[in-house]
Order: sequence, then structure tokens, then C-alpha cells
Amino acid sequence: MAPKRDRTQDHYSDVVLYDYEYRRRRDDVNYYAALAMGELPPESEILELCCGSGRITRGLLRKGFHVTGLDLSEPMLQQAKLGISRLPKRFRDNATLHKGNMIDFDLKRKFPLVVMAFNSFEHLYSRAEIEACLQQVKSHLTPEGVFAFDVQMPDLAWLLKDPDKRWARTKFKHPVTGQELAYSTNHEYDPVTQIAHIRLYYEPLGDGPLKETRVVPLRQRKFFPAELRALLHYSGFEVCSHNADFAGDKLDEFADSQVLLCRPYKL
Repeated sequence: MAPKRDRTQDHYSDVVLYDYEYRRRRDDVNYYAALAMGELPPESEILELCCGSGRITRGLLRKGFHVTGLDLSEPMLQQAKLGISRLPKRFRDNATLHKGNMIDFDLKRKFPLVVMAFNSFEHLYSRAEIEACLQQVKSHLTPEGVFAFDVQMPDLAWLLKDPDKRWARTKFKHPVTGQELAYSTNHEYDPVTQIAHIRLYYEPLGDGPLKETRVVPLRQRKFFPAELRALLHYSGFEVCSHNADFAGDKLDEFADSQVLLCRPYKL
């Protein structure tokens, strides 16, 4: 019997729409580029896990760094390659992309900086997956290396929303087909596994290739701050900073995000 397809990858299949939806997201690009410039000598090598369509990758390349990107989605990697191909040669020649899973990759190299942006850590759904990923990160870091990533701050009011209603309804035109669509979303939260089972709805409002509402599933594991620090500690990481946003604001009950900078404990 063929293995059941993971439909949560559907969110990353329409890469043009994905890039369109997040085209204005720049704070994380600027943050990781500034972090690299502050932590590393020029032209250092960086490992980017879950590089996706290359938003962060291109930002790092433009600063002169050598970037190795890893992602499980073939459509995303192809989109990343396309975006990198449009950069000046002196930047695009510094990029290397690999298809792989963040829990069992082995590049047989070490890097002074490993980054995992845009809530990608939330695709680690079990303790075994979390520990496996952190072990791989640690094994790919130089002795003084840095691991930087961001996740969302769990919002209890959002998690407990009515799963039978839809939220955030937004009208837009598909960037390729021009078809008018309505986006909305809802979810069910499992407090035992801490996984939000999200549904993204794309409803056709005008003529075009989409004839029926497309429902795209997405799963995100929610991490509470003290829990996240404990997971990192027991996987051998010291948390150097744990902030509320990319501007470095203090983590509090009003935070939307958690931005972490970690280093492996020295033996």
C-alpha cells in the first residue's frame, strides 16, 4: 500500500500564490540579515532550514553570505531557484539548495549560523521530531555557532475560536490567473498534542480555473515559552535571547511572536 500523502504540503504547492500572500513580510528578512552581519565575518556560510521559496535566502545572499538552503517541498525549492536565478551572478553563485527533511538531514558540514524562519519550527509535531531536529541542528553547528528561529506566541483566544465559523475573510485576485477569490480560515485546536488543525478556504467569486472552494489543510504545533526553553535546554542549547518580535522587544502576554537565539552548551 502506498503511503498516505501529507496534505499539509498543499499549502506550499501553489508557490506563486504563497509568495503573493507573504510579499509584504519583510521584518524577518531584515532581522536574519542583520543578525548574520552582526555575528559573522563577511562571506561566511549559513544553513537555512525550511528555506521555502527563498525570501530569507535571497536577503542573506544579497549581504554577501554563502547560503545552503534545505526544504522538503519540491515546488518551493523550484521557486527558490527561480528567485535566486534573478539575482546578480556574484550573489546567486553563493547559493546551494537541497531537498531534505529537517529531522534527518546530514550535509556533512558545519555552519556558524543555522536559521529557521517563519514559524517553520511549528511543523515539528511530536517530542521525537523536535529532539531529532535539534540534534541535527547541533551536529551542523560549529563550536561557537548560533541557532536562530521564530515561532508564534500561542494566543488562547484564537486557539479557542469556534471551529464551525470562518475568520479573516479577504477578497483578492490570484496573481497568475486574475480570478477573484475570497480567502478565509478556521481551525480546531487539540490541547493534548498542542496542534492547531487549520483549514484555509479559497472561494471562487468570478470566472477562472477554480470552480469550487479549495480547502487547504495546515497543521501547526504551538509552543509555550517556558516549554520551548525546556525543550531547548534538554536538547543541549542555551537560550541567549528570547524576544517578542524582530525588533527585540521584551516577551510578554501581548506578544504575537517568539524570536530565539541559541547556542549549544559547551562541554
